[in-house]
Amino acid sequence: MDGMAGGFGGDGGAPSGGDPANADGGPASAFVFEGTWREFAPIAFTNLLLTIVTLGIYRFWATTRERQYLWSRSRFIDEHLEWTGLGKELFFGFLMVAVLFGIPVLVLQFVVEALMIQGYPGLGAALMVAMVLTIFYLSGVARYRALRYRLGRTHWRGIRGGSYDPGFRYGLSYMWKYAVGYLAMGLMVPWAMVSLWNERWGHMSFGQLRFSGQADFSPVMKRYLLFYLAPLILLIVGFLAIGAVALGIGAAGEFDRKELAWGALGGLIAIGFVAFYLLWGLAYLFFYAKYLRVVIGEMRLGDDISFGFSATTKDWFRLILGDVGLVLVTLGVGWIFLSYRHWKFFITYVEAYGVIDPDALMQSDTPMAKHGEGLLDAFDMGAI
Repeated sequence: MDGMAGGFGGDGGAPSGGDPANADGGPASAFVFEGTWREFAPIAFTNLLLTIVTLGIYRFWATTRERQYLWSRSRFIDEHLEWTGLGKELFFGFLMVAVLFGIPVLVLQFVVEALMIQGYPGLGAALMVAMVLTIFYLSGVARYRALRYRLGRTHWRGIRGGSYDPGFRYGLSYMWKYAVGYLAMGLMVPWAMVSLWNERWGHMSFGQLRFSGQADFSPVMKRYLLFYLAPLILLIVGFLAIGAVALGIGAAGEFDRKELAWGALGGLIAIGFVAFYLLWGLAYLFFYAKYLRVVIGEMRLGDDISFGFSATTKDWFRLILGDVGLVLVTLGVGWIFLSYRHWKFFITYVEAYGVIDPDALMQSDTPMAKHGEGLLDAFDMGAI
């Protein structure tokens, strides 16, 4: 079904599983989200209440309940997804990280401070560098193992995903590729991001079919350069505006006018400070929207299935603006609906193309991770 946007088709071009055609006559999307916020609301509010009552401990089970609902309302072709992860897996994963990583890091911080006080700054600095490098390395491992865990707990027609690789080599790749990206004055960061995406997914599979990624970083460079140069451009514009106001202050003859001009200058600086971060964030959003379209658009599952992601910068902007508005209007309570909004956004815009052979998509025999996303949770790197 080559070239059939958003749908899975057989030889005749009709969507598999009897999916109806869209209103424009094209094939229905292979991915469909069928949930509603009204269904999600009781889950979200119950999770919030139980998380508060348990002083945060219930949040691991809350995440599981959310995923069970969101996955069950996400249909791929003719079957819904199923989340089989457990709250206790996430909880024990968090405890393992706290014991095996958190406590040693806390102790090491006191050791470094003691060495500095006792006159061993070199040894203290070396330990500090080692600790930072370890955290950097484990950040990469966390991203990899979280994806591996989520694929292993995601079922479709009883088939799951996974990986044979535990992700320790990926952690090294994460370190040196980002080091190269930032040492090149940050200009090679897009290469690092795209390369790591390809590598991470290249070790994953679903059933007996392997994922692969062949994305190239060059299509995203123009947008990255805009993000890269945005601070300089914004600072130049800001200095020119401040200079113009300063000249106006100098030209003001009366004291009252100068006071008014100084007030205007202060207001301009405050507005400029806020505008700087908003516009810089918008420039990053402009880059990130293109990045996801490129990397997902070059993904394959086996030889016949390819993917796409059609969300534009405008779509991302509306999502984030809606998030901010929801949280502000509800005085923060709307935060509990963000996971619903983000998952729905992803399922709405992700696309699949090709022909799927259920006989070839047999059950995966990759090892099942026994624990959840403790590392990812510890570094606060995860979304849903």
